Amino acid sequence: MKILLPIFYLPPISWFSEFLKEENEVVLEQFENFPKQTYRNRTNIYGANGKLSLIIPIHHTGKRCVKDLEISYAEDWQKLHWKSIKNAYQSSPYFEYYETKLENIFKDQPNTLLAFNLKALKVILEILKTEKEYSLTEEYVQSVDFFNFREKFSAKKDSEYQMNEYYQTFSDKLGFIKDLSIIDLICNLGPESATYIKKITK
Repeated sequence: MKILLPIFYLPPISWFSEFLKEENEVVLEQFENFPKQTYRNRTNIYGANGKLSLIIPIHHTGKRCVKDLEISYAEDWQKLHWKSIKNAYQSSPYFEYYETKLENIFKDQPNTLLAFNLKALKVILEILKTEKEYSLTEEYVQSVDFFNFREKFSAKKDSEYQMNEYYQTFSDKLGFIKDLSIIDLICNLGPESATYIKKITK
C-alpha cells in the first residue's frame, strides 16, 4: 500500500506505526507549504512537569516549501533540546545505551529542516535496528491517488491511535502520556520498541 507521510522532527510513535508497516510503500512529502505548529519542527517529550514541546526555530526568509526551509541557529537550541532530552530520560532504563547516538543528532548544523529531520530519522532507525526504504516526493500534488497522511498527525489534538501503556520515567507521578516522540518509547522500552510499534492500532 502506497502512503504519503509528512517529514517530522523525531516523530510521534503513531507516525512510526505507519512508516514501519511492511506492506506500506512510503513516500515522504518535501514539497508542501510549511504548516505552522505541527510536528514538522516540533517534538513532544515527557519532562518532569509533563508534556514538553521542543521546537526547532525556522529562519524566516520567505521560503515556505518544506524542502527549502532553513533552520535558525541564532540561539543554541540544539544544546537546549539535548539538555531537555537528557534531563527527561537520563534515569530511564535504556537512555545510557542510546545516549551517544541520540546526542549525535544534535552535533552538526544542517542548513535545512529537511536535512536535519532525515538525519534524525536515520539515527532512530539504527537504534530500532530496522531498515525501511522510502522515497521523497518530486512535486506537490494536492490530491494524491493513494493514502495521504499529510494532515493525519496533529500536535494540537489527542492522538486517535490506540496504544498500550508502558512505563515512563514520570508516569508514577503524572500518569501515562501516549504518542510522544519516538525517543520516549526507545528510552523506556529499548529493544522492545519495534514490537510495541507493530501492535498499535487506530
